[in-house]
Amino acid sequence: MFSTRLMGSAVAVLFILLYLTGWWVSREPAMLVDEIDQSRQQLGDSAIVGYNTTTALIRVSETLLDKNGGYLSNDVMPPFVLLDNMPAWELGVLEMSRDLALALRKDLSRSQSQSTENEFLKVAQPMFNIDHSSWAIPSAESEYRKAIAQLYLYRSELMDPARPDSQFYARADNLRDWLKAVEKRLGSYSQRLSASVGQDRLNTDLAGDATARQSTLTPANMMIKTSWWKLDDEFYEARGASWALLHFLKAVEVDFADVLERKNAMVSLRQIIRELEATQQAVWSPMILNGSGFGLMANHSLVMANYISRANAALIDLSELLTQG
Repeated sequence: MFSTRLMGSAVAVLFILLYLTGWWVSREPAMLVDEIDQSRQQLGDSAIVGYNTTTALIRVSETLLDKNGGYLSNDVMPPFVLLDNMPAWELGVLEMSRDLALALRKDLSRSQSQSTENEFLKVAQPMFNIDHSSWAIPSAESEYRKAIAQLYLYRSELMDPARPDSQFYARADNLRDWLKAVEKRLGSYSQRLSASVGQDRLNTDLAGDATARQSTLTPANMMIKTSWWKLDDEFYEARGASWALLHFLKAVEVDFADVLERKNAMVSLRQIIRELEATQQAVWSPMILNGSGFGLMANHSLVMANYISRANAALIDLSELLTQG
């Protein structure tokens, strides 16, 4: 009898410890904007163009690996393998980081289409593309840390006038090309979140072009609905992507300040930042709810979709401003 009670108590204590560990590692990191700003201010006039954007990518990537519990997406041991919200958040952060790393490699660090690639970014960018769930030979963490090391080398050379091979070109066309990729990313999140209640959608794949063709036929009407089991994953992935994008846009606000002012686009950028800040409000519910559109229960996915859709609409307006002379 005594041994049975002792075993029951041990199991209860173990369960509580696992629960508390899962709660602790699932806490989202705080914003890093003040830290990045202080880093730039310490440099004073030495903080050259491109420093903020590169630093934002570095610090966001480091936080992905060094937050509470470290990187969880490829863990295979309990309780971490049982968690899904934080790995989904990590994937959102990673997707935005991959987009910016690609933009740095092919646009922001190159003057023209015929210019050569930066040697550090050429190595760093593919390393971000390893499967986020890879846990061995190589592990995702090891590849991401190697990429971060290359970003540090790129940033150091940016700040060295004696080594002009590394450059950052704050031009309207470079910024617009990256924003176009971000638009598609946010549009995807908005659609997936909105499908939490199910939507009967008309097929607009060919955009009304009578001469356009697609590989296989699809129905004229489609019912799109996110699985109940995936609702929280979609929510936290979008939340993580918004968290990372907030840092990148704050950095862009500094590095592209002259361009944005000249294009009368600074206010538009700040409005996007304000909409994304709303996505980071505390979630007071113990779980992500999926009430119907005008039902009694909240629908967290629709609220998140609203903020992201508004940010995406403002992004489209910002791209148009950057296109104008």
